[in-house]
Amino acid sequence: MPIDLRQVAAISGMNGLYRVVAPTRTGIIVESLSDKPQRVVAQARQRMSLLDEISIYTTDEEATVPLAEVFERIHEKYGDDLPLSEKPDDHEYRDFMESVMPEYDEDRVYLSDMKKLANWYKIVKQYIGFKPAEEEKAKETKAEDKKAEKKTTKAKATEKSTEAKEEKKPKKKKE
Repeated sequence: MPIDLRQVAAISGMNGLYRVVAPTRTGIIVESLSDKPQRVVAQARQRMSLLDEISIYTTDEEATVPLAEVFERIHEKYGDDLPLSEKPDDHEYRDFMESVMPEYDEDRVYLSDMKKLANWYKIVKQYIGFKPAEEEKAKETKAEDKKAEKKTTKAKATEKSTEAKEEKKPKKKKE
């Protein structure tokens, strides 16, 4: 179930997640993903990471797993209810991480990363949601079909206008 995380960002020094709205001369306009969304300008000097570019370190050859895939694993295993208490301790976070990604690299994935993962999952689940892969693929196929149809229609229109121009031109007589 692909999640489009290209427009969702985490910004250093700012809590929560933000949807990218538009660029400005000095930074970027973002809107908080919260009950009361607020628009602010994230300055160019602030470190911003799009969730689409974040991965979790693993111990296998691939070295990382994209965050969207980790979110999918969490969604498949737990859905809406994460196995964390209201105020989870460090051990609960490690157990949670182990259950979702047994291959995560314990030396490079810190407790703070696990806390962010759980928090970000809740925010993404609430404000962006998850779509089944079949539904997402059907949308993509439908969009591709529309593009192909437009190209065909445009080609036919061009062909008809060319024919019409040819008919309007006076024909030269051969002597």
